[in-house]
Amino acid sequence: MRLKDKVVVVTGASRGVGKGVALALGSEGATVYVTGRTLSEGDAPLPGTIGETAQEVTERGGQGIPVRCDHSNDDDVAALFARVREEQGRLDILVNNVFAVPDGPLFDTPFWEQPHSFWDTMHNVGLRSHYIASALAVPLMLPQGSGLIANISSFGGGSYQLNVAYGVGKAGVDRLAKDMAHDLKPHGIASVSLWPGIVRTERIVSQQDELPFDMRNTESPELTGRAIAALATASDRMERSGKVLVVAELAEDYGFTDIDGKQPRSLRRRKSKETSTKESP
Repeated sequence: MRLKDKVVVVTGASRGVGKGVALALGSEGATVYVTGRTLSEGDAPLPGTIGETAQEVTERGGQGIPVRCDHSNDDDVAALFARVREEQGRLDILVNNVFAVPDGPLFDTPFWEQPHSFWDTMHNVGLRSHYIASALAVPLMLPQGSGLIANISSFGGGSYQLNVAYGVGKAGVDRLAKDMAHDLKPHGIASVSLWPGIVRTERIVSQQDELPFDMRNTESPELTGRAIAALATASDRMERSGKVLVVAELAEDYGFTDIDGKQPRSLRRRKSKETSTKESP
């Protein structure tokens, strides 16, 4: 229970990586504010609600608090952090995870044939939303002179994945983490960008036969949460601030495993090793 008495906000946690993060941090004893728009099963095409996630957080030893929040609405986001201030008086960890997936051809379609709205959808909820949440969260962290902002990005920030709008948005998340770290360093607050590998989310599992991914080396959604717990309690937390961190590499560095007891291979280190082998005489 390394995070007992710590207060956390996880955005977009009805399902997917956000849910996994909330559960992992709840297992460490944290009070977790679970945000999202899904209140009842059937409200979204995929299973999961903020209430179900919050309930499981509590069952695991933390305290789960569901908050209906549309992260494209600044008033909703302001109300969220005002509630955290009123009820807790502090914030220790913000996990910027929320993301909007537009309807339409996400991959195998050139950008000029995709709806222009793809850009706005993925950059409004997935990049701008992270900036707004961070700006509202930091004043709650300043009094204790510590904190962690973990921004969920992807390998799409460094190489082509899915489509142009997606990749540019994820690269923006990486730069957001880096530049926020510059302003936050004097205050003892770390800001990082996290790259999970291929995560067995509800969406990925339901579409695995259609997606251009190798599913043999995958991660549970909770592995990212375990990485955040390790970072939040690590003595070198500030040394890693401003950096892009691969979740599987953090598992190796800090010595934790996934829920099945395995340690997924880092896609970056694996690719680097393969390139090195090809270049060797």
